[in-house]
Amino acid sequence: MEIYKERVKSNFDGTVIDIETIGDFKNSYCDSRRYKEIVPVIFGFIDKNGLKIYCAKTKDSIKKLRDEVISLLPKLKKPFYAFNSDFERGSLFHYLGFPVEFHNELNKEKFESKKSAVSKLKISNYDDPFNDDGLLCKVAWLNGEIDKSIAHNRSCLLKERDILKLRGHRVPDKLELINT
Repeated sequence: MEIYKERVKSNFDGTVIDIETIGDFKNSYCDSRRYKEIVPVIFGFIDKNGLKIYCAKTKDSIKKLRDEVISLLPKLKKPFYAFNSDFERGSLFHYLGFPVEFHNELNKEKFESKKSAVSKLKISNYDDPFNDDGLLCKVAWLNGEIDKSIAHNRSCLLKERDILKLRGHRVPDKLELINT
């Protein structure tokens, strides 16, 4: 597993979490089962102390990342924020086997894209090699391009921090958690 750390200014209470994943959506569901086959391979967060990214380097190290995330979550300062928290909540629920509560949502409305928010708010791209395209990150990770995948997660965290600072947050939409 690879760990990336960076000191950055982050003047807010709580923790912004962003994950990168492999797997496919089960679009026949409109509850957490939609994320059942999505597997986190990168877990990144940003808080007052900076940002930190944990990255499984191969499919064999995904379980080690899972164990690290389980150990780490209770230590992270709440409230938790995410852009499209349904994705983080649903994916982490099925990956970890328990719910992770996100108190704050960073997208303005359910289907707002991060790329659109970044453009409207005139936020830097932060050297994102994939220009807010998570699918390209998934392909890169599967092809062993770990550095590009980490760079993408880093940029997502910085963009989400800026979205929080520039326009705040809202209450997350309801997501029914079903484990079948």
